[in-house]
Amino acid sequence: MSTRSIQPVFWLLFGAGGMVSALIGAAFVLVTGIALPLGLLAPQGAPTYDAVLAFCQHWAGKAFVFAIVFLFLWHGAHRACHCLHDLGIHAKKASMFACYGIAAFGTLAAAVSLIRIGF
Repeated sequence: MSTRSIQPVFWLLFGAGGMVSALIGAAFVLVTGIALPLGLLAPQGAPTYDAVLAFCQHWAGKAFVFAIVFLFLWHGAHRACHCLHDLGIHAKKASMFACYGIAAFGTLAAAVSLIRIGF
C-alpha cells in the first residue's frame, strides 16, 4: 500500500506563485519598490501614503497583498528547497522544514501585519 504525499500541495503553491510572479510580480516591484520611492512617476498620479493605507485597509486590498506575499513566499520556498537538493544538500526533512517554515512564518507575519493596520 502506497503512502500519500503532501508534495502536490507544495507543487500547486509553487506553480501558482510562479504564475503570479511572472504576470504581475515584476511590475508590482518596479512600481512600488523603485518608481514611487525615487519619484519617477508623475507627482499628480502617484499614490500617496494615505491612498496606499486606504487600499491596504480595505478587505479586497488586504486579500490582494496577502495573496501576493503568500504566493511569492511559497514559490521561493519550494524553489530554495529543490535548489538545496541540487547543490548536494540531501537532508530532505531538515531543508523542507527550514524552507517551508520560513515561508509559513512570513505568511503569518503578513497576516498579522495586515490585521494590525485595521479596516
